[in-house]
Amino acid sequence: MPFSLFGADKIPFDSIHNLEKNIPNIIVWAVPVMLLFTAIEMAVTYYQERDFYEKKETIGSILVGLGNLVVSAALKLGLLYLCIWVYNLLPWRMELQWWTLVPCYIIYDFFSYWAHRVSHEQRFWWATHVVHHSSEHYNLTVSYRLSWIQHLKIIFFLPVAFMGFHPVIFFVTNQLAVLFQFWVHTEYIRRMPAWVEYIFATPSNHRVHHGSQEKYIDKNFGATFIFWDRIFGTFQPEEEPVIYGITTNIPNKANPFFINFHELTDMVNDVRNARGFRKKLFYIFGSPVKIAEEKKRLTEQELAEERMAA
Repeated sequence: MPFSLFGADKIPFDSIHNLEKNIPNIIVWAVPVMLLFTAIEMAVTYYQERDFYEKKETIGSILVGLGNLVVSAALKLGLLYLCIWVYNLLPWRMELQWWTLVPCYIIYDFFSYWAHRVSHEQRFWWATHVVHHSSEHYNLTVSYRLSWIQHLKIIFFLPVAFMGFHPVIFFVTNQLAVLFQFWVHTEYIRRMPAWVEYIFATPSNHRVHHGSQEKYIDKNFGATFIFWDRIFGTFQPEEEPVIYGITTNIPNKANPFFINFHELTDMVNDVRNARGFRKKLFYIFGSPVKIAEEKKRLTEQELAEERMAA
């Protein structure tokens, strides 16, 4: 039979449960390994008396991670329906060929770069991502901090689905992309060989991304490949020691609900108090940095008016 990549048969929706069973649960399988390496890092940190971990933040990270697993499991079937629906629309459906993971992963990572970048540049999307940056310490548990509403960002990855990759390939690619980001959240791996640092989002490159200093903010968005940042002008090497967290760190570090939804709550309050439709849109879709500057300016103005009135 001659080789053919495109023109695969449509996937009947009544076979979706069988297809779901054929999608390997890579992340679930990896959880014990991730927990083992996390425990090792925690033990080494304790033995060396380093401050890479903080009790409340660690509890918060673990609870956020557990919640994300529950949300992901609950949404899996619905997302699979969506992928199959898109797949069946296309005349260029790809056969289930495992080597297509390679182009799918590279293309997926390209769109991941832009989804990640937009998540820092627009407050609505920042609210789906800020949970990952709210830790003031950098360790393997930070990789567990994945927002419970992050699946809204599937809209950024629909172009990958419309390229005709088989739904199994799409789901496996997503899992591998998430797992890659586990090992980069550590202080113990410093600089890697130059060619690795040039191509991949290494721990050094990703530490920069979690920095709250001005030179580090909104840099190094690449999830697996850092060359996207080099191409689009957002690359920053690790130079001075990184100060982790966000510009205004959260007070409740162990409550997973607060960690997940504090930014949404603040956004709703800002929109409610804003005057004019344009200002309300600014507080929803504006740059988080500019919004923080605006709120700081208004606070300083109010304080000045209070001092004058007194």
